[in-house]
Amino acid sequence: QVTLVESAGGLVQPGGSLRLSCAASGFTADDYAIGWWRQAPGKERERVACVESPDGTTHYTDSVKGRFTISRDNAESVVYLQMNSLEFGDTAVYYCAADYHPWHCTDIASANGGMDYWGKGTLVTVSS
Repeated sequence: QVTLVESAGGLVQPGGSLRLSCAASGFTADDYAIGWWRQAPGKERERVACVESPDGTTHYTDSVKGRFTISRDNAESVVYLQMNSLEFGDTAVYYCAADYHPWHCTDIASANGGMDYWGKGTLVTVSS
């Protein structure tokens, strides 16, 4: 059973930065997708950033390209989301998610969810 535990989010001013982490455990194979989805109030959940294992290919939704960076520490089994130049529109509950299908980093089926394993989510609020 894969377990995902996100770090705490927080309140950040526009233009500020925040790093989220996701401690992952329980993977029994090397081929998987792991990343971050978010859900803003009144909106659908959306895939934000994702990394394919084992090759490490990363993917981002257009609205965060150049501002967010997903990375992983394989030794510690942690995936990070570094968020810079935060905007009001980034306010959402952020979820770490994973499953054993690396293609779920890009395919339509998982764009709004559809992953097998989820963390509980953490709230990021961008406000002045």
